Amino acid sequence: MPLLTDADFILDELDPRLFPGLPEDIKVHNGFGEAHAETAADVLAAVRKAISQSGLNQVTVVGHSLGGALALLDAVFLPLNIPNIQIRTVTYGMPRVGNKAFTTYVDQNVPIDRITNQDDFVPILPGRFLGFRHSQGEKHIQADLSWLVCPGGDNTDKRCSVGDVKNIFQGSLGDHSGA
Repeated sequence: MPLLTDADFILDELDPRLFPGLPEDIKVHNGFGEAHAETAADVLAAVRKAISQSGLNQVTVVGHSLGGALALLDAVFLPLNIPNIQIRTVTYGMPRVGNKAFTTYVDQNVPIDRITNQDDFVPILPGRFLGFRHSQGEKHIQADLSWLVCPGGDNTDKRCSVGDVKNIFQGSLGDHSGA
């Protein structure tokens, strides 16, 4: 399922019933949007229940790879459907999720720490030539295991993910899995 979801990479609109009030020019990876729609009702119910039982309104969404893409979509989705919720997002090895309009919305509305690891090639996918972009918030783990804050989205500095990994053939699946 994750490989098929990842391969369905057409930019498409989000379901306005799930994402009410978002600008119409926002588009996301079709496979990620469809996978999110399949679980949105269950995630919303679980978060509402946890908030009700705990009395808290702070939620941290976390995910790796495809799970990072879904976490980011949840971080956009939940505040649109639960008033006064505070979201924090942490992703690891997340691919690009949407277009420039999507990343602009994320940059303005979603606190995110987007962790990338050394030569992991997943964060450079899908390609920018297809219209996909990254939001800001990248923290790139270097070969010496130090961390570098990479300003902006798709930072081409050689010490950041996009500048470090020019193509998938220069990347490392081991760095994606943390091996």
